[in-house]
Amino acid sequence: MIEVIDYKAGNLTSVLKALHYLGAETHVTQSPDDVRNTTKIVLPGVGHFQATQLLHDLDLTEATREAIARGVPFLGICVGLQWLYEGSTEAENTPGLGHFTSKCERFPATYNNAELKSPHVGWNSIENIREDSRLLRGVANGGFVYYTHSWRAPVSADTAASTNYGGDFTATVERDNVMGVQFHPEKSSTVGLQILKNFVEL
Repeated sequence: MIEVIDYKAGNLTSVLKALHYLGAETHVTQSPDDVRNTTKIVLPGVGHFQATQLLHDLDLTEATREAIARGVPFLGICVGLQWLYEGSTEAENTPGLGHFTSKCERFPATYNNAELKSPHVGWNSIENIREDSRLLRGVANGGFVYYTHSWRAPVSADTAASTNYGGDFTATVERDNVMGVQFHPEKSSTVGLQILKNFVEL
């Protein structure tokens, strides 16, 4: 069973549709007990980082930490990836899970002396795929995925793939059972479905 956390800002419908297409059994929840006792967790997300405050208010942050410590696979999507970090400059007073160090920051206004459009919307390629990534198994370097975001996580040792827009940023983060994608796999055609399939089959 995959518990899909609903914090009232997520792209729930399209994520659920993709997971059901892959044959996954899902349950939408706001219950800490559901999260503590499940075998997999997905945190979909769109919108402002401030919305993730609800996760703290409902005790879902601590429940997620407990599940992760048990080895439960976790997948964060878009803002769900950003929540895995210490926080975001989009909402300075809202802490993230803090599983990965550093904060998410907005794209720069200019890059290489040219104006950079933000948000970063549309198709872009994922590169530098880590060979040991379980989430990206069967995905080739240069595969295209769909983005819509203005904030992004920096590249670090936990980056499993990167994308270049205003410099390289983390497209996918992965350490053991904790994973996140900045793009929307449910809107990313065959590449996105392969990634979700890999998670479902973990």
